[in-house]
Amino acid sequence: METDVKEKVMKDLDRFVEKREYHRKVGKAWKRGYLLYGPLGTGNSSLVAAMANYLKFDIYDLELTDIYSNAELRRLLVATSNRSILVVEDIDCSVGLHDREDVTAKELVQDEQVVYHGITLSGFFNFIDSLWSSCGDERIIIFTTNMKVKLDPALLRPGRMDVHINMSYCITSGF
Repeated sequence: METDVKEKVMKDLDRFVEKREYHRKVGKAWKRGYLLYGPLGTGNSSLVAAMANYLKFDIYDLELTDIYSNAELRRLLVATSNRSILVVEDIDCSVGLHDREDVTAKELVQDEQVVYHGITLSGFFNFIDSLWSSCGDERIIIFTTNMKVKLDPALLRPGRMDVHINMSYCITSGF
């Protein structure tokens, strides 16, 4: 990673950690969102690990394709600890969150009962914006994608994805 990008990320993380009293004083959720985007193999996972090590935060890897409902997503997010990083890799490939119009759930048959399967975009945003962010301190969420253009603009806005980092191939100074 280029030195100036690395310094920018470290300064942003330091600024985030230093804002504890400010967030408590104004009653604002203490969370930060990052979007890592770029070609395959450019160090997304390494950057996430470096961020967690730098801050001494826990990492939770959220596999959205394994979650069958908004209620299950809520339970998982509430169970994460303070001082944690929630990682959603390949958000553009995980589930249909890019399609705001398709709110119909998929049906599954389990034990002869119809069970509805799926996470809606609005449900996902509600948990990220309100419930999850209001039940603890120091939360970071990191999304990774190879195709930023496929993501819904509502996901990319400040307050959800505060920092966008283009992960590119290594240049000479990176070596």
